[in-house]
Amino acid sequence: MNALPAGFLWGNSVSSMQTEGAWNEGGKGMSVYDIREPGEFTSDWKVATDSYHRYQQDFDLMKDLGMNCYRFQISWSRVCPTGDGEFNEEGIAFYHRFIDDLIARGIEPMICLYHFDMPLHLAQTYNGFTDRRVMEAFVRYGQKMIDCYGDKVKWWLTFNEQNLYHMPEAFRISGYMRGEQTLRDLYAIQHHVMMAHAHLTDYLHQHKPGQLMGGMLAHALVYPATCKPRDIFCAQQVDEFFNQNLLRVFAGEGYSPEVMALVEREGFRCLYRDEDLALLAQIKNDYLAFSYYASRSLDSDAIPPDTAVNNYMLYGDKRNPYLQATEWSWQIDPLGFRTIITRYYNDWRLPVFPIENGIGVIERWDGVNPVEDDYRIAYHRDHINAMKDAMFEDGAQVIGYLGWGLIDILSSQGDMRKRYGVVYVNRENHDLKDLKRVPKKSYAWLKRAIHSNGEAL
Repeated sequence: MNALPAGFLWGNSVSSMQTEGAWNEGGKGMSVYDIREPGEFTSDWKVATDSYHRYQQDFDLMKDLGMNCYRFQISWSRVCPTGDGEFNEEGIAFYHRFIDDLIARGIEPMICLYHFDMPLHLAQTYNGFTDRRVMEAFVRYGQKMIDCYGDKVKWWLTFNEQNLYHMPEAFRISGYMRGEQTLRDLYAIQHHVMMAHAHLTDYLHQHKPGQLMGGMLAHALVYPATCKPRDIFCAQQVDEFFNQNLLRVFAGEGYSPEVMALVEREGFRCLYRDEDLALLAQIKNDYLAFSYYASRSLDSDAIPPDTAVNNYMLYGDKRNPYLQATEWSWQIDPLGFRTIITRYYNDWRLPVFPIENGIGVIERWDGVNPVEDDYRIAYHRDHINAMKDAMFEDGAQVIGYLGWGLIDILSSQGDMRKRYGVVYVNRENHDLKDLKRVPKKSYAWLKRAIHSNGEAL
């Protein structure tokens, strides 16, 4: 019988700005999210789901579900208000309590150090990660967090979905506030982010031996739209620039030769110091982590001539006619999940850890009856089964399975309508209501699934 290993990690993942609230409490400084204006379908970020005040209630739900792992983000501006100045002891003490309360419930903490919420001071002063000084400030912050929590936290990540810094999305999540969004700016951002990751990987391994650093991607498998050779070639280029380039670094091989050929061609080599490349050749991560929600397809005919690979998906993204999609046009593809897990392990022989997976749906609670979310049960069942196929049929080593959110939180765009949770949080974009936590139908299913270690699906 194919049973998941004892100690398999079940849990969920969140970011601080999508959950904590308390934007001006506890000595927290301003982040770029604190000045974002709400819109018709976007909330402000000031309250989120108020987990700063209610996290123990959420932890109790997680314990009841049987979860034994929680990946959360430390808010950089909560522990270091300007990003590069004095540390805030009140913020540091908050996360000590937070971590201790997880451990007391038998839940392994996993720390992510950055999930898009650049301290406002660094964004305004240096234009975020375009400037090497922000990379240095991040390394200082990360080293402090490792010093503070490294004796009781085994699982570490530097950046959420690090390959997003290799895509146009980088300009929205890196503290970039001014400029022409040039290809050079993009390569400066992605390299500074990677160097911050490398320095902190090295620091963790040297100062907290036995604790584990992972590299994380947002992996949307990109299929060629047809069997036309150029569709296949362009899809492979996208995979190399968005995924394999980073995986090569995480696995100890340094940057992709194909990517570095572009760096040389475009005149960006001066951004890549020799000592940077030497460090990248020395570090190796302990596990490969990724988020997965959907796959995509690429039509090469739609890509204008001379378009950089980093921008292909701006033009070539095409709906896959063989897959169903959510109301957000995210195409549901459990087989793609298996494909990624299997390839990661085949190629790199490092343990694989899918740490975000879920389905976002517009849902409403009638105030009485649980939300009937059979579609969420089907989504998670199909993806867990695909993961098990990767393990038992393909031989992949998988550490655990973390869903995204699982207690409703603001979406990455700030839209509370897009709900991922098995627990409904009673608020809307512009009406906070009572923020009550209400289990959905999927809650009981997930509880059975976790308590049976993935057998009762």
